[in-house]
Amino acid sequence: MNPSARTLPAVPPKLPRPRRVASVWLGGLLLGVLALGGVSLVFFFDPAVTPFYPVCAFHRLTGLNCPGCGATRGLYALLHGHWGQAWRDNALFLVTLGAALLRAGWLGLAWVRARPVASLIPTWSLIVWLVLALVFGVVRNLPVGAFLSP
Repeated sequence: MNPSARTLPAVPPKLPRPRRVASVWLGGLLLGVLALGGVSLVFFFDPAVTPFYPVCAFHRLTGLNCPGCGATRGLYALLHGHWGQAWRDNALFLVTLGAALLRAGWLGLAWVRARPVASLIPTWSLIVWLVLALVFGVVRNLPVGAFLSP
């Protein structure tokens, strides 16, 4: 076989990676619609008197309050402008909501400025939140922390 007669296979051109902007926007829109629906449900139906909200399994089994107990009632109070009642229902929920809103604002600012973001939620902040939730869950069930129970 003649070496000059050998032809190299054609190499397909490199295609640009598809941008996933449409799927990100669609996912964000879907998440926003679901969140708006959930918040609307809590706004119009009081969790303290409406029976279709789920009951905390941890509280039902142990009689103790988990770190999330009272969060739905706290959201209801917050949506109706009762900040003090929301704080009494679940202080950890309000702190977490505030931190999440601050993080969302920071990520939005980074997106507007076209700056890269290492992660959506840094690992260290998750560890801090888990320790805080554990301490909150224990303290709210002690006599000294009874003011933290809903």
